[in-house]
Amino acid sequence: MTTAYLNKENIARSTGEVEYHPLRPFLPENARVLFLGSFPPQRKRWCMNFYYPNFLNDHWRIEGQVFFNDRNYFVDTENKRFRIEPIVDFCQTKGIAFYDTATAVRRLKDNASDKFLEVEEATNIAALLRQLPHCRAIVTTGKKATDTICAALSIPVKPKTGCHTTIPHTYNNDGKQLILYRLPSSSRAYPLAFEKKAAAYRQMFDMLLTTSSNCG
Repeated sequence: MTTAYLNKENIARSTGEVEYHPLRPFLPENARVLFLGSFPPQRKRWCMNFYYPNFLNDHWRIEGQVFFNDRNYFVDTENKRFRIEPIVDFCQTKGIAFYDTATAVRRLKDNASDKFLEVEEATNIAALLRQLPHCRAIVTTGKKATDTICAALSIPVKPKTGCHTTIPHTYNNDGKQLILYRLPSSSRAYPLAFEKKAAAYRQMFDMLLTTSSNCG
């Protein structure tokens, strides 16, 4: 069901200034990659009840390009929305998890910009990782999420875009130390060509879902 990922309790109590996370964490047990953003856009901007729901955001186009050489693989072009069932099946099969660094926020302006989000309640990242025994990396695609995770997990140096750093004292059940991998934003407001964004995402997925590598 397309509503299965909605956190209806949080949606119901988001009636005042504080907005609670409208989606449940998506945490496949086999996940090796955990995307952590800042917070979803307002629901009026959604085209589906899942992560990266804004039709103008290119996250699912990038994943379509990387894995299927087709930027519209997950796109219902006629109805201007993403195809949630193939997206969920794909992420479960590949082992890609999603949530955000805040569970409650105040919007200082009526838009989706991270810089106008005030975090009311931060996510317990360690609790998420305990549900992902094989996770190898937390992946961020924005400055606010990167800053929040570095502060929460005592990461001394923020990675540059396209690179990664180890997360101190954080290991998965396979004994591998987790990394924080920073990617360019999939928002069209981020000034980088689609092809270059896709190349950066491909490098990350190749590293974490197939082989090992280092980023200088």
